[in-house]
Amino acid sequence: MARAVVFDQLGGPEVLRVEDRPVPEPGPGEVRIRVDAIGLNRAEAMFRAGTYFEQPVLPGSGLGYEAAGVVETAVEGFPEGTEISTIASFSMRDYSVYGDRVVVPASSLVRRTVDEVTGAAVWLTYQTAYGALVERGGLRPGDPVLLTAASSGVGLAAIQIANHFGAVPIAVTRTGAKRDQLLAAGAAHVVTLDSQDLVEEVRALTGGEGARLTFDSVGGPGVVDLVEATAVGGLLIEYGWVAGRPPLPMNWNRQVTVFGYGNVSYLQRDPARRRRSEHFINAGLRLGTLRPAVDRVFDDLSDIVEAHRHLESNAQVGKVVVRVRH
Repeated sequence: MARAVVFDQLGGPEVLRVEDRPVPEPGPGEVRIRVDAIGLNRAEAMFRAGTYFEQPVLPGSGLGYEAAGVVETAVEGFPEGTEISTIASFSMRDYSVYGDRVVVPASSLVRRTVDEVTGAAVWLTYQTAYGALVERGGLRPGDPVLLTAASSGVGLAAIQIANHFGAVPIAVTRTGAKRDQLLAAGAAHVVTLDSQDLVEEVRALTGGEGARLTFDSVGGPGVVDLVEATAVGGLLIEYGWVAGRPPLPMNWNRQVTVFGYGNVSYLQRDPARRRRSEHFINAGLRLGTLRPAVDRVFDDLSDIVEAHRHLESNAQVGKVVVRVRH
């Protein structure tokens, strides 16, 4: 038998449970993997709660995009025993990785050259940040880059990528509690919303011009200030709406482009973009210029409710990972 995390109704972390299921058998174009670690993402909490862009199929829905493990059923390019990670190239309505043995599309595999915790923490965050900042945003040396939710896995990945390109990452956080950690993580500047005016601070830091790129996962009414903090002719990339779907309160004099970034699909639907992202991330891991920040590692699938509660606490800095024991 295999263990899988499932839920039968929408709600908080408490709706998640672990159940025994027959070991799944892959079909055409699929592969079974033994999962050794899973990386948690805000998307999964939203999927579980019914606030994601797609709805789960209930009852008995699974969830999860990111896993690190070992191939159990060989497919072309990935012999049995190959150490792999999965990337977010599928819908959680069709596949899930919260389990000890799961079936995923063979196209979602990448070879893993790092340990399982790192392998479960890297791909969605770094592909999200890379695709937005580099492929869509055309990141250049010297660009001021405004990053909300900067202490999240994606936010920290974006700080590293901005520094790699010689840009200037400006991290935004709600309070001063994480200021020192963000500076230690490479932020050139930190703006704390409880004590500083976002627009005034960003303009002061950028000589009055504003950020050329703004990368936001919060959404909601705060988008008003983000538009004002973005330079004339700049680009505001929205990749989430933790605070609710953003309105479009555009100050037309600022001529800011707002781009809705589907982080799961933007790279995966373009083979060339996906290939470039994989080479960039693997090179960064090899050289040490990209270092996934892991906030906490939980011991096993039985800890999944507690892990989701920690994910939604907003107390973490970096990624939440759950090991899978066998």
